[in-house]
Amino acid sequence: MTTDIATQRARPHTGPAWLVLALACACQFMVILDSSIVNVALPSVREDLGFTPTGLAWVVNGYLLTFAGLMLLGGRAADLYGPRRMLVAGMFLFSASSLVGGLATAPEVLVAARLAQGIGAAMMAPATLAVINTSFTEPTARAKAFGAWSAAGGVGGLVGAVAGGAITTGLSWRWVFLINVPIGAVLIVAAMVSLAGTRTGRRESLDLTGALTGTAGLAAVIYGVMQSADHGWSSGLVLGPVVGGLLLLVVFTAVEARFAAQPMVPLRLFKIRGVAVGNGMLLMFGGIAIAMWYFTSLFLQNVLGYSALHAGLGQTPAAVMFMMIARWAAALLPRTGVRPLLLSGSACFPAGFGWLSLAHADTGYVTSVLGPTLLIAVGIGLTFPTLMAAATACAPESDAGIIGGLAQTASQVGGSIGLAVLATAAGARAASEAGEGSPVDALAAGYDLVFLMAAGLGLAIAAVSMLLPRHRRG
Repeated sequence: MTTDIATQRARPHTGPAWLVLALACACQFMVILDSSIVNVALPSVREDLGFTPTGLAWVVNGYLLTFAGLMLLGGRAADLYGPRRMLVAGMFLFSASSLVGGLATAPEVLVAARLAQGIGAAMMAPATLAVINTSFTEPTARAKAFGAWSAAGGVGGLVGAVAGGAITTGLSWRWVFLINVPIGAVLIVAAMVSLAGTRTGRRESLDLTGALTGTAGLAAVIYGVMQSADHGWSSGLVLGPVVGGLLLLVVFTAVEARFAAQPMVPLRLFKIRGVAVGNGMLLMFGGIAIAMWYFTSLFLQNVLGYSALHAGLGQTPAAVMFMMIARWAAALLPRTGVRPLLLSGSACFPAGFGWLSLAHADTGYVTSVLGPTLLIAVGIGLTFPTLMAAATACAPESDAGIIGGLAQTASQVGGSIGLAVLATAAGARAASEAGEGSPVDALAAGYDLVFLMAAGLGLAIAAVSMLLPRHRRG
Protein backbone atom coordinates (compact mmCIF):
# COMPACT_ATOMS: atom_id res chain seq x y z
CA MET A 1 0.00 0.00 0.00
CA THR A 2 2.81 2.40 0.93
CA THR A 3 4.61 1.73 -2.32
CA ASP A 4 1.46 2.33 -4.35
CA ILE A 5 0.81 5.67 -2.67
CA ALA A 6 4.39 6.78 -3.18
CA THR A 7 4.20 5.86 -6.84
CA GLN A 8 0.95 7.75 -7.28
CA ARG A 9 2.33 10.89 -5.68
CA ALA A 10 5.49 10.73 -7.75
CA ARG A 11 3.47 10.32 -10.92
CA PRO A 12 0.27 12.37 -10.59
CA HIS A 13 -0.42 12.28 -14.33
CA THR A 14 -0.79 9.49 -16.87
CA GLY A 15 -0.52 11.51 -20.08
CA PRO A 16 2.47 13.38 -21.56
CA ALA A 17 3.61 16.51 -19.73
CA TRP A 18 2.64 18.79 -22.62
CA LEU A 19 -0.95 17.53 -22.48
CA VAL A 20 -1.13 18.05 -18.72
CA LEU A 21 0.16 21.60 -19.08
CA ALA A 22 -2.16 22.30 -22.00
CA LEU A 23 -5.11 21.08 -19.91
CA ALA A 24 -4.18 23.30 -16.93
CA CYS A 25 -3.70 26.31 -19.23
CA ALA A 26 -6.97 25.69 -21.08
CA CYS A 27 -8.93 25.49 -17.82
CA GLN A 28 -7.31 28.69 -16.54
CA PHE A 29 -8.06 30.34 -19.89
CA MET A 30 -11.76 29.46 -19.61
CA VAL A 31 -12.03 30.62 -16.00
CA ILE A 32 -10.55 34.06 -16.76
CA LEU A 33 -12.32 34.32 -20.12
CA ASP A 34 -15.70 34.06 -18.43
CA SER A 35 -14.80 36.89 -16.09
CA SER A 36 -14.60 39.30 -19.03
CA ILE A 37 -16.40 37.93 -22.09
CA VAL A 38 -19.86 38.70 -20.71
CA ASN A 39 -19.16 42.41 -20.19
CA VAL A 40 -19.53 43.41 -23.84
CA ALA A 41 -22.73 41.36 -24.17
CA LEU A 42 -24.51 43.03 -21.24
CA PRO A 43 -26.51 45.60 -23.29
CA SER A 44 -27.93 42.81 -25.47
CA VAL A 45 -28.67 40.67 -22.41
CA ARG A 46 -30.54 43.55 -20.77
CA GLU A 47 -32.62 44.23 -23.85
CA ASP A 48 -33.48 40.57 -24.48
CA LEU A 49 -34.27 39.45 -20.92
CA GLY A 50 -35.54 42.72 -19.43
CA PHE A 51 -32.97 43.14 -16.66
CA THR A 52 -33.10 46.13 -14.34
CA PRO A 53 -29.78 48.04 -14.05
CA THR A 54 -29.19 46.61 -10.57
CA GLY A 55 -30.08 43.10 -11.63
CA LEU A 56 -27.84 43.30 -14.70
CA ALA A 57 -24.78 43.89 -12.51
CA TRP A 58 -25.32 40.46 -10.98
CA VAL A 59 -24.65 38.80 -14.32
CA VAL A 60 -21.03 39.82 -13.65
CA ASN A 61 -20.97 40.01 -9.86
CA GLY A 62 -22.68 36.66 -9.32
CA TYR A 63 -19.85 34.86 -11.10
CA LEU A 64 -17.11 36.81 -9.31
CA LEU A 65 -18.74 36.37 -5.90
CA THR A 66 -18.93 32.56 -5.92
CA PHE A 67 -15.64 32.25 -7.80
CA ALA A 68 -13.59 34.25 -5.28
CA GLY A 69 -15.60 33.18 -2.22
CA LEU A 70 -15.32 29.43 -2.78
CA MET A 71 -11.74 29.07 -4.04
CA LEU A 72 -10.29 28.18 -0.63
CA LEU A 73 -12.86 25.41 -0.30
CA GLY A 74 -12.10 24.29 -3.85
CA GLY A 75 -8.39 24.20 -3.08
CA ARG A 76 -8.76 22.02 -0.01
CA ALA A 77 -11.18 19.75 -1.86
CA ALA A 78 -8.52 19.25 -4.54
CA ASP A 79 -6.11 18.07 -1.84
CA LEU A 80 -8.63 15.70 -0.27
CA TYR A 81 -10.30 14.27 -3.35
CA GLY A 82 -7.66 14.76 -6.04
CA PRO A 83 -7.16 17.41 -8.75
CA ARG A 84 -8.66 15.24 -11.49
CA ARG A 85 -11.94 14.78 -9.65
CA MET A 86 -12.20 18.49 -8.93
CA LEU A 87 -11.28 19.50 -12.48
CA VAL A 88 -13.80 17.10 -14.02
CA ALA A 89 -16.58 17.97 -11.55
CA GLY A 90 -15.87 21.69 -11.84
CA MET A 91 -15.77 21.61 -15.62
CA PHE A 92 -19.01 19.62 -15.75
CA LEU A 93 -20.78 22.15 -13.51
CA PHE A 94 -19.24 25.05 -15.44
CA SER A 95 -20.37 23.62 -18.79
CA ALA A 96 -23.84 22.64 -17.60
CA SER A 97 -24.47 26.07 -16.08
CA SER A 98 -23.18 27.68 -19.30
CA LEU A 99 -25.82 25.69 -21.19
CA VAL A 100 -28.51 26.87 -18.77
CA GLY A 101 -27.30 30.47 -19.08
CA GLY A 102 -27.26 30.33 -22.86
CA LEU A 103 -30.83 29.04 -22.94
CA ALA A 104 -32.14 31.34 -20.18
CA THR A 105 -35.42 33.13 -20.82
CA ALA A 106 -35.68 34.98 -17.49
CA PRO A 107 -33.20 37.19 -15.56
CA GLU A 108 -33.33 34.97 -12.47
CA VAL A 109 -32.30 31.91 -14.47
CA LEU A 110 -29.27 33.66 -15.97
CA VAL A 111 -28.10 34.99 -12.60
CA ALA A 112 -28.47 31.52 -11.06
CA ALA A 113 -26.47 30.07 -13.94
CA ARG A 114 -23.71 32.64 -13.37
CA LEU A 115 -23.57 31.78 -9.66
CA ALA A 116 -23.20 28.10 -10.59
CA GLN A 117 -20.53 28.95 -13.15
CA GLY A 118 -18.54 30.68 -10.41
CA ILE A 119 -18.79 27.58 -8.23
CA GLY A 120 -17.49 25.45 -11.08
CA ALA A 121 -14.63 27.89 -11.67
CA ALA A 122 -13.75 27.83 -7.96
CA MET A 123 -13.44 24.05 -8.19
CA MET A 124 -11.30 24.19 -11.33
CA ALA A 125 -8.88 27.05 -10.70
CA PRO A 126 -7.03 25.75 -7.59
CA ALA A 127 -6.91 22.27 -9.14
CA THR A 128 -4.99 23.64 -12.13
CA LEU A 129 -2.27 24.96 -9.81
CA ALA A 130 -2.26 21.68 -7.89
CA VAL A 131 -1.73 19.84 -11.17
CA ILE A 132 1.24 22.08 -12.03
CA ASN A 133 2.77 21.84 -8.55
CA THR A 134 2.54 18.05 -8.43
CA SER A 135 3.31 17.31 -12.10
CA PHE A 136 6.29 19.64 -12.58
CA THR A 137 8.66 19.16 -9.66
CA GLU A 138 11.92 20.21 -11.38
CA PRO A 139 12.44 23.97 -10.81
CA THR A 140 13.02 24.96 -14.44
CA ALA A 141 10.08 22.91 -15.73
CA ARG A 142 7.80 24.24 -12.98
CA ALA A 143 8.79 27.84 -13.68
CA LYS A 144 8.06 27.41 -17.39
CA ALA A 145 4.73 25.81 -16.55
CA PHE A 146 3.82 28.79 -14.35
CA GLY A 147 4.77 31.13 -17.17
CA ALA A 148 2.49 29.31 -19.61
CA TRP A 149 -0.34 29.17 -17.05
CA SER A 150 -0.03 32.90 -16.33
CA ALA A 151 0.01 33.73 -20.04
CA ALA A 152 -3.13 31.61 -20.54
CA GLY A 153 -4.97 33.72 -17.99
CA GLY A 154 -3.83 36.91 -19.70
CA VAL A 155 -4.99 35.61 -23.06
CA GLY A 156 -8.34 34.70 -21.52
CA GLY A 157 -8.89 38.24 -20.29
CA LEU A 158 -7.99 39.75 -23.65
CA VAL A 159 -9.93 37.27 -25.77
CA GLY A 160 -12.95 37.85 -23.54
CA ALA A 161 -12.94 41.56 -24.32
CA VAL A 162 -12.56 41.03 -28.07
CA ALA A 163 -14.54 37.81 -28.57
CA GLY A 164 -17.48 39.03 -26.49
CA GLY A 165 -18.13 41.83 -28.94
CA ALA A 166 -17.53 39.68 -32.01
CA ILE A 167 -19.79 36.83 -30.84
CA THR A 168 -22.56 39.16 -29.70
CA THR A 169 -22.48 41.09 -32.95
CA GLY A 170 -22.07 38.15 -35.32
CA LEU A 171 -24.22 35.53 -33.56
CA SER A 172 -26.02 36.25 -30.30
CA TRP A 173 -25.17 36.95 -26.69
CA ARG A 174 -26.34 33.39 -25.95
CA TRP A 175 -23.26 31.98 -27.70
CA VAL A 176 -21.05 33.73 -25.16
CA PHE A 177 -22.27 30.97 -22.83
CA LEU A 178 -23.07 28.14 -25.24
CA ILE A 179 -19.56 28.06 -26.67
CA ASN A 180 -18.33 26.71 -23.31
CA VAL A 181 -20.30 23.49 -23.70
CA PRO A 182 -18.32 21.74 -26.46
CA ILE A 183 -15.03 23.12 -25.15
CA GLY A 184 -15.87 21.81 -21.68
CA ALA A 185 -16.63 18.35 -23.06
CA VAL A 186 -13.22 18.20 -24.73
CA LEU A 187 -11.45 19.30 -21.53
CA ILE A 188 -13.29 16.71 -19.44
CA VAL A 189 -12.07 13.97 -21.77
CA ALA A 190 -8.54 15.41 -21.69
CA ALA A 191 -8.55 15.41 -17.88
CA MET A 192 -9.73 11.82 -17.72
CA VAL A 193 -7.00 10.76 -20.15
CA SER A 194 -4.05 12.81 -18.90
CA LEU A 195 -4.47 12.92 -15.11
CA ALA A 196 -4.21 10.03 -12.69
CA GLY A 197 -7.20 9.48 -10.45
CA THR A 198 -5.27 9.90 -7.23
CA ARG A 199 -5.53 12.05 -4.14
CA THR A 200 -2.66 14.43 -3.55
CA GLY A 201 -3.25 14.65 0.18
CA ARG A 202 -4.03 12.56 3.22
CA ARG A 203 -7.33 10.79 3.81
CA GLU A 204 -9.04 13.45 5.89
CA SER A 205 -12.56 14.73 6.29
CA LEU A 206 -13.43 18.25 5.21
CA ASP A 207 -13.30 20.89 7.96
CA LEU A 208 -16.97 21.87 7.73
CA THR A 209 -16.85 24.61 10.39
CA GLY A 210 -13.82 26.19 8.74
CA ALA A 211 -15.39 25.79 5.32
CA LEU A 212 -18.62 27.51 6.38
CA THR A 213 -17.04 30.41 8.29
CA GLY A 214 -14.22 30.99 5.78
CA THR A 215 -16.43 30.81 2.70
CA ALA A 216 -19.23 32.89 4.22
CA GLY A 217 -16.74 35.46 5.51
CA LEU A 218 -15.00 35.88 2.16
CA ALA A 219 -18.29 36.00 0.27
CA ALA A 220 -19.72 38.63 2.64
CA VAL A 221 -16.65 40.88 2.37
CA ILE A 222 -16.61 40.61 -1.42
CA TYR A 223 -20.36 41.23 -1.62
CA GLY A 224 -20.08 44.34 0.55
CA VAL A 225 -17.17 45.69 -1.47
CA MET A 226 -19.15 45.14 -4.69
CA GLN A 227 -21.99 47.29 -3.31
CA SER A 228 -19.70 50.25 -2.58
CA ALA A 229 -19.76 51.56 -6.16
CA ASP A 230 -23.54 52.04 -6.03
CA HIS A 231 -24.15 52.90 -2.39
CA GLY A 232 -20.95 54.45 -1.00
CA TRP A 233 -18.67 53.14 1.72
CA SER A 234 -20.74 54.56 4.57
CA SER A 235 -23.92 52.72 3.54
CA GLY A 236 -25.24 49.92 5.71
CA LEU A 237 -25.48 47.81 2.56
CA VAL A 238 -21.69 48.00 2.40
CA LEU A 239 -20.62 48.19 6.05
CA GLY A 240 -22.97 45.45 7.20
CA PRO A 241 -21.63 42.69 4.92
CA VAL A 242 -18.01 43.86 5.21
CA VAL A 243 -18.02 44.00 9.02
CA GLY A 244 -19.97 40.77 9.28
CA GLY A 245 -17.60 39.07 6.84
CA LEU A 246 -14.53 40.26 8.75
CA LEU A 247 -15.99 38.92 12.00
CA LEU A 248 -16.63 35.57 10.34
CA LEU A 249 -13.02 35.53 9.12
CA VAL A 250 -11.84 36.16 12.69
CA VAL A 251 -13.94 33.19 13.80
CA PHE A 252 -12.52 31.18 10.90
CA THR A 253 -8.95 31.96 12.00
CA ALA A 254 -9.72 30.93 15.59
CA VAL A 255 -11.30 27.68 14.41
CA GLU A 256 -8.34 26.85 12.18
CA ALA A 257 -5.80 27.70 14.90
CA ARG A 258 -7.40 26.04 17.93
CA PHE A 259 -10.40 23.86 17.27
CA ALA A 260 -10.13 22.13 13.89
CA ALA A 261 -8.41 18.76 14.04
CA GLN A 262 -7.93 18.84 10.27
CA PRO A 263 -8.12 22.56 9.30
CA MET A 264 -9.22 23.62 5.84
CA VAL A 265 -6.39 26.19 5.76
CA PRO A 266 -3.50 24.99 7.97
CA LEU A 267 -2.08 28.16 9.49
CA ARG A 268 1.36 26.53 9.54
CA LEU A 269 1.53 27.31 5.84
CA PHE A 270 1.88 31.02 6.65
CA LYS A 271 5.13 30.23 8.46
CA ILE A 272 6.56 29.70 4.97
CA ARG A 273 7.82 33.17 4.09
CA GLY A 274 7.08 32.84 0.38
CA VAL A 275 3.47 31.88 1.07
CA ALA A 276 2.81 34.73 3.50
CA VAL A 277 4.65 37.47 1.60
CA GLY A 278 3.63 36.20 -1.84
CA ASN A 279 -0.07 36.23 -0.98
CA GLY A 280 0.26 39.72 0.48
CA MET A 281 1.77 40.97 -2.76
CA LEU A 282 -0.90 39.18 -4.79
CA LEU A 283 -3.53 41.21 -2.91
CA MET A 284 -1.82 44.40 -4.07
CA PHE A 285 -1.26 43.01 -7.55
CA GLY A 286 -5.03 42.57 -7.94
CA GLY A 287 -5.35 46.37 -7.88
CA ILE A 288 -2.57 46.72 -10.46
CA ALA A 289 -4.32 44.33 -12.84
CA ILE A 290 -7.68 46.11 -12.45
CA ALA A 291 -6.08 49.49 -13.13
CA MET A 292 -4.33 48.17 -16.21
CA TRP A 293 -7.03 46.17 -18.00
CA TYR A 294 -10.34 47.51 -16.67
CA PHE A 295 -9.66 51.22 -16.31
CA THR A 296 -7.53 51.45 -19.44
CA SER A 297 -10.45 49.95 -21.35
CA LEU A 298 -12.77 52.56 -19.82
CA PHE A 299 -10.33 55.32 -20.74
CA LEU A 300 -10.25 54.16 -24.36
CA GLN A 301 -14.05 54.03 -24.54
CA ASN A 302 -15.16 56.96 -22.40
CA VAL A 303 -12.36 59.42 -23.13
CA LEU A 304 -11.02 58.52 -26.57
CA GLY A 305 -14.42 57.37 -27.85
CA TYR A 306 -13.51 53.79 -28.84
CA SER A 307 -16.15 51.09 -29.16
CA ALA A 308 -15.89 48.13 -26.77
CA LEU A 309 -14.52 45.96 -29.55
CA HIS A 310 -11.96 48.56 -30.62
CA ALA A 311 -10.94 49.07 -27.00
CA GLY A 312 -10.23 45.35 -26.74
CA LEU A 313 -8.17 45.50 -29.92
CA GLY A 314 -6.37 48.55 -28.53
CA GLN A 315 -5.23 46.46 -25.56
CA THR A 316 -4.06 43.57 -27.74
CA PRO A 317 -0.42 44.76 -28.08
CA ALA A 318 -0.09 44.96 -24.30
CA ALA A 319 -1.59 41.49 -23.91
CA VAL A 320 0.87 40.06 -26.44
CA MET A 321 3.73 41.78 -24.63
CA PHE A 322 2.53 40.32 -21.32
CA MET A 323 2.47 36.79 -22.77
CA MET A 324 5.98 37.12 -24.20
CA ILE A 325 7.47 38.55 -21.02
CA ALA A 326 5.70 36.02 -18.79
CA ARG A 327 7.27 33.13 -20.71
CA TRP A 328 10.68 34.84 -20.63
CA ALA A 329 10.41 35.54 -16.90
CA ALA A 330 9.52 31.91 -16.27
CA ALA A 331 12.71 30.82 -18.02
CA LEU A 332 14.78 33.27 -15.93
CA LEU A 333 13.17 32.49 -12.58
CA PRO A 334 15.16 29.35 -11.67
CA ARG A 335 18.42 31.21 -12.29
CA THR A 336 17.68 34.60 -10.77
CA GLY A 337 15.22 33.86 -7.98
CA VAL A 338 12.10 35.90 -7.33
CA ARG A 339 13.45 39.16 -5.93
CA PRO A 340 15.30 40.53 -9.01
CA LEU A 341 12.32 39.83 -11.27
CA LEU A 342 9.88 41.43 -8.83
CA LEU A 343 12.03 44.53 -8.42
CA SER A 344 12.46 44.87 -12.19
CA GLY A 345 8.75 44.37 -12.83
CA SER A 346 7.70 46.71 -10.04
CA ALA A 347 9.87 49.47 -11.47
CA CYS A 348 7.76 49.37 -14.65
CA PHE A 349 4.56 50.20 -12.74
CA PRO A 350 5.31 53.73 -11.48
CA ALA A 351 6.96 54.57 -14.81
CA GLY A 352 4.14 53.14 -16.95
CA PHE A 353 1.21 54.32 -14.87
CA GLY A 354 2.83 57.72 -14.33
CA TRP A 355 3.11 58.07 -18.11
CA LEU A 356 -0.47 56.87 -18.58
CA SER A 357 -1.76 59.43 -16.07
CA LEU A 358 -0.67 62.20 -18.47
CA ALA A 359 -3.16 61.04 -21.13
CA HIS A 360 -6.27 63.11 -21.81
CA ALA A 361 -8.97 63.48 -24.45
CA ASP A 362 -6.71 65.30 -26.95
CA THR A 363 -3.77 62.89 -26.79
CA GLY A 364 -3.17 60.14 -29.32
CA TYR A 365 -3.36 56.42 -28.77
CA VAL A 366 0.22 55.57 -29.77
CA THR A 367 2.09 58.02 -27.55
CA SER A 368 -0.29 58.25 -24.60
CA VAL A 369 -1.78 54.75 -24.33
CA LEU A 370 0.17 52.21 -26.35
CA GLY A 371 3.59 53.18 -24.99
CA PRO A 372 2.71 53.15 -21.28
CA THR A 373 0.52 50.04 -21.49
CA LEU A 374 3.36 48.13 -23.16
CA LEU A 375 5.64 49.17 -20.29
CA ILE A 376 3.06 48.16 -17.70
CA ALA A 377 2.58 44.84 -19.51
CA VAL A 378 6.30 44.18 -19.14
CA GLY A 379 5.90 44.73 -15.40
CA ILE A 380 2.89 42.42 -15.19
CA GLY A 381 4.69 39.75 -17.22
CA LEU A 382 7.67 39.87 -14.86
CA THR A 383 5.71 39.97 -11.61
CA PHE A 384 2.59 37.81 -11.98
CA PRO A 385 4.14 34.39 -12.72
CA THR A 386 6.90 35.20 -10.24
CA LEU A 387 4.38 36.02 -7.51
CA MET A 388 2.40 32.84 -8.20
CA ALA A 389 5.59 30.79 -8.06
CA ALA A 390 6.69 32.46 -4.81
CA ALA A 391 3.27 32.04 -3.18
CA THR A 392 3.06 28.32 -4.03
CA ALA A 393 6.69 27.24 -3.61
CA CYS A 394 8.10 25.20 -0.72
CA ALA A 395 4.67 23.90 0.33
CA PRO A 396 4.00 20.21 1.01
CA GLU A 397 2.57 18.34 -1.97
CA SER A 398 -0.43 17.33 0.14
CA ASP A 399 -1.32 21.04 0.45
CA ALA A 400 -0.85 21.93 -3.24
CA GLY A 401 -4.57 22.53 -3.77
CA ILE A 402 -5.13 24.84 -0.82
CA ILE A 403 -1.91 26.72 -1.60
CA GLY A 404 -3.21 27.31 -5.13
CA GLY A 405 -6.58 28.34 -3.71
CA LEU A 406 -4.93 30.83 -1.36
CA ALA A 407 -2.89 32.41 -4.16
CA GLN A 408 -5.83 32.80 -6.50
CA THR A 409 -8.13 33.99 -3.72
CA ALA A 410 -5.61 36.69 -2.80
CA SER A 411 -5.45 37.87 -6.39
CA GLN A 412 -9.23 37.85 -6.85
CA VAL A 413 -9.99 39.55 -3.51
CA GLY A 414 -7.31 42.14 -4.24
CA GLY A 415 -8.94 42.78 -7.60
CA SER A 416 -12.41 43.12 -6.07
CA ILE A 417 -11.24 45.53 -3.38
CA GLY A 418 -9.05 47.37 -5.88
CA LEU A 419 -11.96 47.81 -8.28
CA ALA A 420 -14.19 49.24 -5.55
CA VAL A 421 -11.55 51.59 -4.13
CA LEU A 422 -10.27 52.79 -7.49
CA ALA A 423 -13.78 53.24 -8.92
CA THR A 424 -14.76 55.30 -5.87
CA ALA A 425 -11.64 57.45 -6.20
CA ALA A 426 -12.20 57.95 -9.94
CA GLY A 427 -15.84 58.91 -9.41
CA ALA A 428 -15.02 61.39 -6.66
CA ARG A 429 -12.25 63.02 -8.72
CA ALA A 430 -14.48 63.22 -11.80
CA ALA A 431 -17.26 64.81 -9.75
CA SER A 432 -14.89 67.43 -8.33
CA GLU A 433 -13.68 68.31 -11.84
CA ALA A 434 -17.14 68.34 -13.44
CA GLY A 435 -17.64 72.09 -13.28
CA GLU A 436 -14.22 73.04 -14.63
CA GLY A 437 -14.31 71.46 -18.08
CA SER A 438 -16.14 69.03 -20.32
CA PRO A 439 -17.57 65.74 -18.97
CA VAL A 440 -14.89 63.87 -20.90
CA ASP A 441 -12.13 65.92 -19.25
CA ALA A 442 -13.67 65.18 -15.85
CA LEU A 443 -13.67 61.45 -16.58
CA ALA A 444 -10.06 61.65 -17.75
CA ALA A 445 -9.08 63.32 -14.48
CA GLY A 446 -10.69 60.47 -12.56
CA TYR A 447 -8.81 57.85 -14.56
CA ASP A 448 -5.56 59.79 -14.13
CA LEU A 449 -5.97 59.50 -10.36
CA VAL A 450 -6.54 55.74 -10.69
CA PHE A 451 -3.32 55.39 -12.66
CA LEU A 452 -1.34 57.35 -10.06
CA MET A 453 -2.74 55.14 -7.29
CA ALA A 454 -1.70 52.07 -9.29
CA ALA A 455 1.80 53.51 -9.54
CA GLY A 456 1.85 53.67 -5.76
CA LEU A 457 0.80 50.02 -5.53
CA GLY A 458 3.74 49.15 -7.77
CA LEU A 459 6.13 50.88 -5.35
CA ALA A 460 4.53 49.00 -2.45
CA ILE A 461 5.05 45.65 -4.21
CA ALA A 462 8.71 46.54 -4.73
CA ALA A 463 9.12 47.35 -1.03
CA VAL A 464 7.39 44.20 0.20
CA SER A 465 9.38 42.01 -2.21
CA MET A 466 12.46 42.74 -0.09
CA LEU A 467 10.93 40.47 2.57
CA LEU A 468 11.22 37.44 0.30
CA PRO A 469 14.15 35.04 0.75
CA ARG A 470 17.33 35.89 -1.11
CA HIS A 471 18.10 32.36 -2.24
CA ARG A 472 17.41 31.18 -5.73
CA ARG A 473 14.71 28.73 -6.62
CA GLY A 474 16.74 26.55 -8.87
